[in-house]
Amino acid sequence: MGRKSRRAWTWFYRSLFLRDRPLTVKLLVYSAMLVVIPLVIVGLISYQKSSEVLREEASLSNEQIIEQVKLHIEYYIRDFEIDSIRMQNHPSMQQFLRMTSEQEVRDSGIREPMMQLLKDTAYSRSDISRIMLIMENQTVLDTSMDKNVTPALQLIEEPWFASVPSNSDIMLIIRPPSERYELEDVPVLSIVKRLVSPNTLEPVATLIMEVNFKRIQEIAERVTIGRTGYLSILDPNGRYIYSPEYADIGHLAAWDQLDYILQQESGSYQSLTGDKPFYTFSRSSYLNWRLVTTIPEHELTHGTQYIRQTIWWTVAATLVIAYLIGIGFATSIVRPVRALQYFMKRVKEGDFQARVDIESKDEIGQLTNDFNKMVEKLQILLDEIYYSQLREKDLQLRQKETELKVLQSQVNPHFLMNALETVRGMALEKDMTDISVLVASLARLLRYNLNHAGATSSVQQEIHICEMYLRIQQYRFEEKLSYEFQIPHWVENQLIAKFALQPLVENCVIHGIETSDRQVHITISAKKVDEQQFVIEIQDTGTGIPAERLRALQLDLLQKDMVAAVSQIGIVNVHRRIAYLFGEAYGLELESRAGAGTTVSLKLPLGLGMREGA
Repeated sequence: MGRKSRRAWTWFYRSLFLRDRPLTVKLLVYSAMLVVIPLVIVGLISYQKSSEVLREEASLSNEQIIEQVKLHIEYYIRDFEIDSIRMQNHPSMQQFLRMTSEQEVRDSGIREPMMQLLKDTAYSRSDISRIMLIMENQTVLDTSMDKNVTPALQLIEEPWFASVPSNSDIMLIIRPPSERYELEDVPVLSIVKRLVSPNTLEPVATLIMEVNFKRIQEIAERVTIGRTGYLSILDPNGRYIYSPEYADIGHLAAWDQLDYILQQESGSYQSLTGDKPFYTFSRSSYLNWRLVTTIPEHELTHGTQYIRQTIWWTVAATLVIAYLIGIGFATSIVRPVRALQYFMKRVKEGDFQARVDIESKDEIGQLTNDFNKMVEKLQILLDEIYYSQLREKDLQLRQKETELKVLQSQVNPHFLMNALETVRGMALEKDMTDISVLVASLARLLRYNLNHAGATSSVQQEIHICEMYLRIQQYRFEEKLSYEFQIPHWVENQLIAKFALQPLVENCVIHGIETSDRQVHITISAKKVDEQQFVIEIQDTGTGIPAERLRALQLDLLQKDMVAAVSQIGIVNVHRRIAYLFGEAYGLELESRAGAGTTVSLKLPLGLGMREGA
């Protein structure tokens, strides 16, 4: 993450949580957020769900209305179909359908009985305004001889006439008001049916029954669709059969989803244009009409608007109440905090006599009480520290005097090393090689020990000192001590705390060989753990460490404190120096079992140069 990104994130974090604002502002802002955000979320969800429920309920209610209207109209039209079947089966109609020419009709005298049949059927129902029978040979029977209505032969020329089914099924035709014929100032509903000849079973005539449109209008107008909704009826081509506006009847419905309505049996949708009305539709399989209810959007969403207004008023009222409560709550918290802040400033300036009044037993009251106790203890501690510093200065002066006396009584270490070199020279003159090697090793060990320059050295140097030390001890214990070094070349130049291995090897000699009556073998090895660290192991086959003492040692290593250590200060010293130089992740690990020897592992960091050289 770059510096700019960190700055942007820090700014966002501080702005979001109002880190630099007073506590009163934070309490008021967050209390408002805790009230407003949940209410707004609940309100939006409620508004959305209520809108969906209202649409579903409107759709379900309209579907029920459409089914009732559809059933009523189907029964109504079915009665006319029954009348047409009754006329078709009448003897006079059967005789008439067998005739093939106008001359045959005149000679048979069948016209009068046929006219009587049509008139009787028309007079039997008040909503039948006209019945026409048109033969293929242009013979026309018409119950209305008024010249102010559309002539029957003119209906043959209209486009719908050719599409009348030839299988004797009825066809419903709606004709808009005619400007030419004054008696047809209202829409005309025609029930058209082909009649077949009993001899040839081929269509020879067309029966047209014109029904009073007001009956269809009355059925449709009785339907209540909300307060301003209405019902429409469409033919298979999408033209109005019924509409509250007379001018629309016979014309194509101007709806954006008209094709969808004509393709589906039933359903509902909301328009995306204009006033966005909500449509519910269903097809009558008998009539092949589609009944459609229309509800304006404002009426459909009237309930949701009420819910929305209620939610907003609730949010506003709740916010006001929350602010009033928040101000009181903030005052009860901020006032004692500010008092505590004022007394803290006085303590910071050195006034330890100040005390804060405790007004409550809540967390702030407990904090105030703890503050007062802390100030009292600070005053006591300051007094103690003052006298302690005086005593410490006195002790330091006395220690300096003691150290001076000790230094005066010490023997010059160079004198010791020169004396050892003299002994080594005398041994060589007498051909005492063992004594010469022993003295040389002791001199090198002493010289390395007296060299205080630097806190670290290389592993190679430490191994060399261990070898000197073990060589000296081998002269002492002879065959009872054996040792070996398994040190790879890559580890020789790695850094290690100075004088870290020799004390551990010395512990192996003292606690492993001196207390054992058998031969002890010491192995010093090194291995790489991963690309960042390596381990040096010092392993002996001595008597091992008892379980209780091993636990005490491991506890001392965990404490990493030489003062608190109760055992083997040398081990803790090495462990602590490694942790101090290289980090808390490095140091000593101790494993042992009584009678089976001891293993000390030094975990150290792997140097960069050595990783490249390895």
